[in-house]
Amino acid sequence: QVHLVESGGGLVQPGGSLRLSCVVSGNRFSINAMGWYRQAPGKERELVATVTNGGSTKYADSVKGRFTISRDNANAKNTVYLQMSSLKPEDTAVYYCKVIIIASYWGQGTQVTVSS
Repeated sequence: QVHLVESGGGLVQPGGSLRLSCVVSGNRFSINAMGWYRQAPGKERELVATVTNGGSTKYADSVKGRFTISRDNANAKNTVYLQMSSLKPEDTAVYYCKVIIIASYWGQGTQVTVSS
């Protein structure tokens, strides 16, 4: 059974940085793509960033230049990271990790709050 565990969320002041991690375990097949999504209160879940097995990345316009997605598949570690810098109050949301293997799997979410 595929299992995703996210970590790294928290409270940060505007302009600060956080790094989210998502460790994937239990997959029998290769991961095709990994990504981060977020959902703010009263809003729909939206794409933040994705990275394919080949290393191609995609970002939401609102985070380009501030967030960086990366993945580590060495030594059977299936981990995706989201380095977030220059954080703004509007980045406040629950951040979810998603992986695509044969099906899609989601993590439980981690809260990111940007506030002074």
